[in-house]
Amino acid sequence: MTDFTKKVITIIKKIPYGKVMTYGQIAKAAGSPGAARQVVRILHSMAEKYNLPWHRVINAKGEIAFRNEEMFLTQKSMLESEGIEFISNKSVSLRLYLWDSEWEYIQ
Repeated sequence: MTDFTKKVITIIKKIPYGKVMTYGQIAKAAGSPGAARQVVRILHSMAEKYNLPWHRVINAKGEIAFRNEEMFLTQKSMLESEGIEFISNKSVSLRLYLWDSEWEYIQ
């Protein structure tokens, strides 16, 4: 496993209940600002194995990125169960819910 992958896993595990992070934010915090798509791949392949709170990761627009309706609804339901309110069918307010404690990402 690469250092980047380890850092991404650590960061995702630290996203608090009721907060979200973006793929790009995670990539930047892990040391590779342009690697948002790699974060997607890591989540896809390792979320279950490492028990990651994958549902707390959204795109830069504050939207759920799933095109698959079942996965979309699953993620939305999980976020709503944590008290996150949607401002449209698929987006949340980044101003309210974005977790941005850079000093806490990797310790």
